Amino acid sequence: MNLEPDGKFGPVLAGPILRHSAPDSIVLWLVTSERTALAVQVRKDKELLLDRPLAESEVSRLRIGTRAWLNLLTITPDSALPRDTPLEYDLGLTGDGSAPPRWIRSWATHLCPESRDRPGFTLKSKLDRILHGSCRRPHHPSRDGLVRVDEELQKAQKLEDVPSLLLMTGDQVYADDVAGPMLHAIQCVIHQLGLYQEVLEGASLSHSKELTSVANAYYHRDELLPESEFNEDLTERFFGGVRKPVFTTANAGNHLISFAEVMAMYLLVWSPEPWHLVTSAEPVEDPDELARYRKEQAAIDEFRRTLPRAARAMANVPVYMIFDDHDVTDDWNLSALWETTAYEHPFSRRIIGNALLGYLLCQGWGNQPGNFGDLIEQCQKLFDSSDGQHELDKAIQDELIDQLFHFQHWHYSLPTSPRLVVLDTRTHRWRSEIRRSHPSGLMDWESLTDFQHEIMGEGEDAVVVVSPAPMFGVKLIEMIQRVFTFFGKPLLVDAENWMAHRGAASVLLNIFGHPRTPRHFVILSGDVHYSFAYDVRLRHKQNGPHVWQITSSGIKNEFPNTLLEWLDRLNRWLFAPWSPLNWFTKRRRMWISPRLPEGREAGERLWNGAGIGDVRLDEEGAPTAIRQLDAGGGGTIFQRRAKDD
Repeated sequence: MNLEPDGKFGPVLAGPILRHSAPDSIVLWLVTSERTALAVQVRKDKELLLDRPLAESEVSRLRIGTRAWLNLLTITPDSALPRDTPLEYDLGLTGDGSAPPRWIRSWATHLCPESRDRPGFTLKSKLDRILHGSCRRPHHPSRDGLVRVDEELQKAQKLEDVPSLLLMTGDQVYADDVAGPMLHAIQCVIHQLGLYQEVLEGASLSHSKELTSVANAYYHRDELLPESEFNEDLTERFFGGVRKPVFTTANAGNHLISFAEVMAMYLLVWSPEPWHLVTSAEPVEDPDELARYRKEQAAIDEFRRTLPRAARAMANVPVYMIFDDHDVTDDWNLSALWETTAYEHPFSRRIIGNALLGYLLCQGWGNQPGNFGDLIEQCQKLFDSSDGQHELDKAIQDELIDQLFHFQHWHYSLPTSPRLVVLDTRTHRWRSEIRRSHPSGLMDWESLTDFQHEIMGEGEDAVVVVSPAPMFGVKLIEMIQRVFTFFGKPLLVDAENWMAHRGAASVLLNIFGHPRTPRHFVILSGDVHYSFAYDVRLRHKQNGPHVWQITSSGIKNEFPNTLLEWLDRLNRWLFAPWSPLNWFTKRRRMWISPRLPEGREAGERLWNGAGIGDVRLDEEGAPTAIRQLDAGGGGTIFQRRAKDD
């Protein structure tokens, strides 16, 4: 991994990634190394449906470094694009306009499907096949589920086999858990692209440039907070550097801090191109840390090897995203006490704000660009103030972060068939009235009311809902979380589930029981690092909605296998239909029937394997097949069984 000669790099650093797509709009995200004019082509077979330069109104550019421009292209075709037929698109770099355009085949060959000269997509009239997943952790030793997405796209010949879209349902990046070699790569990219740095406040360092030179730059970043009684508490609560008895260890030693680090991370996890800027190095000396670094390097090398295929997947199917905690930090907004502790200190406030700004620019903006006009104007103001001095204006940055924290429209919906509703379960929390340290509800009463109106509007018969955390989870794990919450330690077990807050749970169940709730209600979730599927019905209501809880996690992450097997067995034994514990914990208004994954021992309900979820829907919006496609090939289908809850 050596620098190219003279540190040169190509005109496009990342992308294009295909985002919101409809007959009247195509949204593409990409990062270029210079300001450039662009042309677009769209083809159906050999027929050119669109062939022209992009208008300035169709291009939003933000200069995030001396050699880095973030571009969001909102292309309005001259006439509506056809549905249910393969289309191809191309982007041409036109420079000053005197030379012919350079098309994708010349600067991003890896994005072109086999035997084709350009990427493509299909605008489906129905959501009949949805790929979905969460939790893509680059240094996990598993394979990358986005590569399996690429495989599915390559072999899809019939219309019904073409995915309608790819839903990334949280933890697309791990800003709070970065491998040593990835952090080194991040610093190389920042230096080579001149990504804008910033002044820091409330820490033992005063500027983001110092992050490469301080003694604890690698594996010890949790020690960078100022030492005081208040900040010792902040260290424990914000960075969460404690061992968790059920889930994994929160590893904050390489937590991303600056905006430049966040942006470099996105470039490196979504594109093979920035890796040409990364030098081979081992910037640690301690023997234990060096051994860890080399182990992580092997995983990062494998991640990088398959990255072109992951990038190709994201260029050839419409991709929609929503955040979960690791896109910002572990346990983000878990409780009112967490919020108070984290947001009242300028250093942790800046860290959270920088991660949320990265989410806005790299994920949220592309879902529905029209929702973010005011925020993007403030971003433009921030980056314009940096041009020439290569440093973000502190006052403008703080003002923008404050706007991000008060932004109310991260959630969104699509007028698809069935309707797709994507929930924000992070920034509209229902804070506990019992104790500030208790977990907040995942959505407050007002947001749940808005959600109810959204799904009941216009006589919807079916709806697909994205809830990053499962609405109906594994009882044993939820009970363990409840016990730790009772003893005041919800942070130890990520006590975040819909049933953890009585008010939010009650409103949610009321929504399912409402007579106008859609008949078919598909819930897609991630978060938990294992996969499962439930059939859910209302008790004593024969004509109630049919609900499916479908969870796929992770794209590149897995639960500790032995621990999951024991939790799975204990859950079956302790909460069997004849168990007194099941009776006392019964969700009395619902019955839940877990589906059984093929290929597991008799009775096991959970599937552990990195990959991608695959849901097929019929004309009425009901699932006909629920699969988990493993990243390394194979997978499982979740089979229906009789009710047992």
